[in-house]
Amino acid sequence: MRIHSNLSCFLESFPNARMASLEETQPEIIDSCDSEASGSSALLSSDSQSKPKKTPSVLDSGEDFEIIDSEDDDLSELPLLEDLGATKKLDTHEEELRLQKAEDVEEEDTEAIPAPDEWLDVLGSGLLKKKILTPGKGVDSRPRSGQDVTVQLKVLLDDGTLVEEQPSLTFTLGDGDVLQALDLCVQLMQLGERSLIVSDAKYAYGVHGSSPLVPPDAALHLEVELLDVQEGPDLETLIGKDKIELANRKRERGNFYYQQADYVLAINSYDIALRVIRSSSKVDFTPEEEAELLDVKVKCLNNLAASQLKLDHFEAALKSCNLVLEQQPDNVKALFRKGKVYAQQGEYSEAIPILKRALKMEPTNKTIHAELSKLVKKHTDQKNEESAMYKKMLGNTGNEPALRSTSKSSWSISWKWLFGATAVAIGGVALSVVIAARN
Repeated sequence: MRIHSNLSCFLESFPNARMASLEETQPEIIDSCDSEASGSSALLSSDSQSKPKKTPSVLDSGEDFEIIDSEDDDLSELPLLEDLGATKKLDTHEEELRLQKAEDVEEEDTEAIPAPDEWLDVLGSGLLKKKILTPGKGVDSRPRSGQDVTVQLKVLLDDGTLVEEQPSLTFTLGDGDVLQALDLCVQLMQLGERSLIVSDAKYAYGVHGSSPLVPPDAALHLEVELLDVQEGPDLETLIGKDKIELANRKRERGNFYYQQADYVLAINSYDIALRVIRSSSKVDFTPEEEAELLDVKVKCLNNLAASQLKLDHFEAALKSCNLVLEQQPDNVKALFRKGKVYAQQGEYSEAIPILKRALKMEPTNKTIHAELSKLVKKHTDQKNEESAMYKKMLGNTGNEPALRSTSKSSWSISWKWLFGATAVAIGGVALSVVIAARN
């Protein structure tokens, strides 16, 4: 089907990672201006969005964060979507008429679009389904990845509990700005189309849910109408304020994915934010705007390094840390993560001086203290093991030097007595000869 072909192309630019368990809560290394994102996740965070009541939003609005690694990053399988019930089937005559009509339509107008009341299995796994309630304006009106789309949205749980309602929600298609279920399905919609989407938790809020309304492993029902499609913003003409706002929005989405332990999508969001910041501009920025853009860039790079560490991408994480330190040589978070990179590679002699430098700047930081103490112990154990190995390779058991010394000492004493006795005997003989000669 062309739909699945188009979707495959879309997925290449929008990676999907299996959800991992959130790490244990531990002390944070965090700037005073930063705070960890709130527990409620969002479909969208935008000041322009009006909300009838306080609910989670599809886009997260959290600030920069710092999470220390836990030892357990268990990736668990997610439950299958509950049975949706039998779909409506056409009788034989109706099916023949439908097939005959399909043959009479040109290929470009028949991209396997399901008729109203038919479920489309979007990914072929049964975990994400879409049903057209009101047809749209044709396949040519479908949005493309990178365009800004505006939808009317209602999100409900299986039992009908309202999670969120947005009369006008705008986001960039394919950037991961919203729940995966919404991002994946809107690209299959036509302008003016109303659809019902049923998503497994894997493409919604995952194993952790979204407090207080979305429980863990909750399937969602999304009622969506595609209202408008526009080209994405021209980064070169964005004024400073708008560029900062856009980069922050992408960064905050990365924070949401990080907290959901979806590190691949977190990296994707941070990369998009950095691409916004690094884009060339035809507009002059004030010194204050330049400083704010640098601050957002440093936050993105620090959190990018944290995500890369989670995936054991050590070289990439080291590069991200170094990019921060080029701008801010005394950035404690970058130093801490750089030390973590070397530590996880077993290069303790490289890691310890870096962590000592970070501790010097924050002497009361318990997290750095704990990490440094752990590495010093590991480094000492490593040196002891190497020393024992070298002795074994050289055949030194530890007792041989003492034995050799004792043996050498014994021989030394014996030769001294023998030499003395010989001298006395020769002297006695010489004396006897002299006496005999005189007589």
